Order: sequence, then structure tokens, then C-alpha cells
Amino acid sequence: MAIVVEHEKRRHEILAKALEVFCEEGYEDVTFQKIADRCGITRTTLYIYFKNKREIFLWSIKQLTAGFEVMLIEILDDRKQTAEDALRKILMRIIDGCEENSQLFVVLLSYLMQLQKTGVDTGTRVRRRLVRLRHLMSTVIIRGMQNGEFKKLNVKTLNELLYGLIESAIFRLSLLGEKNMDDIRGSLNMAVDGILASHN
Repeated sequence: MAIVVEHEKRRHEILAKALEVFCEEGYEDVTFQKIADRCGITRTTLYIYFKNKREIFLWSIKQLTAGFEVMLIEILDDRKQTAEDALRKILMRIIDGCEENSQLFVVLLSYLMQLQKTGVDTGTRVRRRLVRLRHLMSTVIIRGMQNGEFKKLNVKTLNELLYGLIESAIFRLSLLGEKNMDDIRGSLNMAVDGILASHN
């Protein structure tokens, strides 16, 4: 009896293991063979799932961010909590995720810099990848304004402020090698404190 291989499950496993290899060795030093070896499969088998290293890298990041988005949506969908609590949880979970994946940001930065040298507009690519994250933050901000928890402010500007602090965390983790993001957490909490509507 033939063994039915669960292709989608195998694909997810390959992506998770490939991401480990990229984080350990950096994008440039990873080869198709190294990914195959980590997965315990042949290069020929790996070609069944992916055509090249770049495709594996991009899909592994997409898989990671998709899982992250699901978690943030769960926070947003919990209507028992206030908009303030939801926003704080979302922001803190993003920073936690940045800390947990700091090595990935180092690899990603290197990859983006290489792309930029070839004339690719990396800014547009990054913004496109993060549009859903920005939408989630805007949704909870609008909810807080509608129910009177937050001051009536420009949503886009407020989103930029919060996103800028998240970018600062990524910069500190990937370029400066900082490990502790407690000061960024404090800044994000202060920003949320500043938008709370006065109930005096």
C-alpha cells in the first residue's frame, strides 16, 4: 500500500526548518543542499516543493507572518476587552515577536540590502507585506475612538507613530544588536496613555 505524503504538511515543515537555517547561516550562505539536509530529504525532493532558495526564503517569512497575523486577529476579535487593552496587547505581542525573531531581522535586512543594490524598490515591498498589520492597528484605534476610549485623532498619523516605534525596535535588534526592548515597550505604552480620552 502506497504511503500518501501530506504535501501541505511537508511544505510547512520544510519552510519552518529552512527558516532556522537562514537565521543560523544568513541568506547568502544558505544553499538548497543545506535546506534539504536539514529537512532530511534530497535536493530532488526539495525541488518538488520549491524552485529555488529565494522562493523558500520568501515563503518561510510569509508562513511566519501569517501565523503572527492570526494571533493578532484573535486579540482584536476578543470583544470582551477594551480597545485600549487590545491595542496594548497587539503592540506588546509585536515587540515580543520582534525579540523572538531578532536573528531573522538581521537576515532579512541583509536580503533587502542586496535587493536594493539590484534596483528593486524594497520600501514598496516591505510596505505591501505590512499593510495588514497597519490595518489591524487602525481597526483597534478606530474602535477606541468610536467608543470614546481614545481621543479623536488622525488615525493615519497615530498609526505612523506606533509603527515608527516598532521600526525602531527592529532597527535596534537587527543593526545595533540590542536584546532588551523594554524601553520600546515603555514608549509604546506612553503613546497609548497619550491617546486615552480624559474622563475627568
